[in-house]
Amino acid sequence: MDLVIGPLDLSAHVDEALAVQAIAFGLSPDEVAVRRQIVLRHMTHPGARALGASVGGALVGFVYGMPNDRAHWWSTVVEPYLRARHCDDWLDGSFVITELHVHPRHQNRGIGRSLITTITDGVAEPRSILSAIDTDSPARGLYHSLGYVDLARQVLFPSAPKPYAVMGAPLPLRRR
Repeated sequence: MDLVIGPLDLSAHVDEALAVQAIAFGLSPDEVAVRRQIVLRHMTHPGARALGASVGGALVGFVYGMPNDRAHWWSTVVEPYLRARHCDDWLDGSFVITELHVHPRHQNRGIGRSLITTITDGVAEPRSILSAIDTDSPARGLYHSLGYVDLARQVLFPSAPKPYAVMGAPLPLRRR
């Protein structure tokens, strides 16, 4: 496997990245169109960064995130859940992993692990937060193995059909 992980100009490669996300996450064309605008807006935020994973020149995975801002939509949704668990301080001084997706044909090869550890290794924030569908999934298993713990569960996002868990980890992330 000729895997290359490096910086990704996500604004320029948004359609390639969202094609991976659509397959990995089962998104409809309408959902992809909405997420395209969200990604482009996110990449204008200070400190936003993205990495891509390519095999043979084809994008097979990506991660992006940014320093958390309590004024961002995601934070306003999760804040009451975190406050109820007395851990809303995680919204300060954290780097949010906004999206992490690997094409299903390339999963279980360490690509997601490499993407998330590489992106968080380069940030100034002392911790990281993210949200993941609140099921016993390989993604949540990966996050737990990296040191993420559940901060809040059964978090409901508007229009999301399934509840999410909000997870946090001190940086640097745990290595095997």
